Amino acid sequence: MAATASIPIIDISAEGVDQAWVAKELVDAAVEYGFVYIKNAGRDISSAQIENAFNVSRVLFDSPLEDKEKCKIEKNNQGWSGMHTETLDPKTQRVGDFKEGFNFGPFANGKATQPIPPSIEPHQAQLAAFRAACHELCRKLLLLFGIGLGVNPPDFFTSAHSPTAPSGSILRFLYYPPPSSTPTALPDDVRAGAHSDYGSVTLLFRLRGQAGLEILEPRTGSWAPVPVNPPGTEDDQQPPILVNIGDLLSYWTNGLLRSTVHRVAFSNEAAPGESSTEPRYSVVYFCHPADATPLAPVPSERVKAFQGREDDGSSGKGYSNPYREPKVLTAQEHLQMRLRETYLQLYGEGEKKE
Repeated sequence: MAATASIPIIDISAEGVDQAWVAKELVDAAVEYGFVYIKNAGRDISSAQIENAFNVSRVLFDSPLEDKEKCKIEKNNQGWSGMHTETLDPKTQRVGDFKEGFNFGPFANGKATQPIPPSIEPHQAQLAAFRAACHELCRKLLLLFGIGLGVNPPDFFTSAHSPTAPSGSILRFLYYPPPSSTPTALPDDVRAGAHSDYGSVTLLFRLRGQAGLEILEPRTGSWAPVPVNPPGTEDDQQPPILVNIGDLLSYWTNGLLRSTVHRVAFSNEAAPGESSTEPRYSVVYFCHPADATPLAPVPSERVKAFQGREDDGSSGKGYSNPYREPKVLTAQEHLQMRLRETYLQLYGEGEKKE
């Protein structure tokens, strides 16, 4: 059995916690690992909200195929994607990912602003509240990153992630069928190809006992399973929320904050007490800045002074950074660049950028 990933666990919401200390711990984790567990005691997002999200996810994916097909994913990155639609690692994958997904964009007055299956229409207000809670937790994390990096002003990142401005932020439900129902899968196939996330920060919610997530360990360059409940959290009411840095925030911080490659595997190399034999559900929130946000240099001496690290193959896409780019990208331009690489069928393989 492979050794599990070494990822720090931090409680950002404990009473009386020293904000400066928490900020330092978060930044250290983001620099070293690109991932961090956040203790989940229901202070930021309640257990009931998380459980409801998973329940609605099951209802959604159990919906008739014709209902889901009426909500197919569009170039705005919203909607349903079926088996093999998404190819997260197009250079090495034989076929697309063995999963279904559904991307929710913004809600307005508790209602979805995109087509959704009739089966989940009664749950729109709950989904809207959950999405809003996820975004606020991300803004809280981004403020802590600002403090920990010595950004002036500290709310530099937070202010760029307004909950009301148009952005690429997405609430995503994912369903991975059990291996027993995917007989065409070959030994080298994966449920979700190796990739790094596109945005600022990602929140990942998982269910106990469901294996599959692996990260490419920055220190060893080897794949390591990421347990749902790391040691010390087994008795918590909810598993910790797994947070990771996306490519945009890594790019924006000159590569200082690490965007680590990860995948979902069929492998039996699971953490103790976990298995890949059952269906796998996960709920993800991908947080992005407002579309018009210029990814200009971050006002932080630590970020500015960072000279990069040796490419160990586990961090991000290796983009050049805003301190050396003659043209400043916007958040929307950065996202579109990545989406074109992922949805080959949607954009047409001929349009794929190398």
